[in-house]
Amino acid sequence: MELEVIQNKIFEIRGFKVMLDFDLALLYSVETRVLKQAVRRNSNRFPEDFMFELTEVELNALRSQIVTLKNGRGQHSKYLPFAFTGQGIAMLSSVLNSEKAIAINISIIRAFVTMRQFTLSYSELKTRIEEIESQFPDIYKALNYLVDKDHSTKSNAERIKIGYKK
Repeated sequence: MELEVIQNKIFEIRGFKVMLDFDLALLYSVETRVLKQAVRRNSNRFPEDFMFELTEVELNALRSQIVTLKNGRGQHSKYLPFAFTGQGIAMLSSVLNSEKAIAINISIIRAFVTMRQFTLSYSELKTRIEEIESQFPDIYKALNYLVDKDHSTKSNAERIKIGYKK
């Protein structure tokens, strides 16, 4: 499974990186109802930090982000989707015990790890920039002044006219 395809199906909800049940069902080549049924039969394996059900508000917010989620009768399940964290997805391989489920889980976990490494790299970069800013506060203030929209985007009407007056 291509890493980018999986990464495009990972969302951040409630502070967790998650994948939705219908995307996972598609990857595992099972119906969403079959996946949800297997999860419900093994609900003790899925605590809140592994899997949770979206609220209507969260689902509506996702609909604005995901083109494939459409409003309308008959478009989707009448039940709210489950959101699975990386740990919940790892647990799915024990619930959906098939060779395909195991192979897909390996790909998904690799995607989560790659995204986590990127996040760490970004955090490290942010920390380093903050260190540089604290070492050179005057330069930082000057750069902020130059970038500040109030100073760099004055309209022509606000500018002082220079030249001959009639």
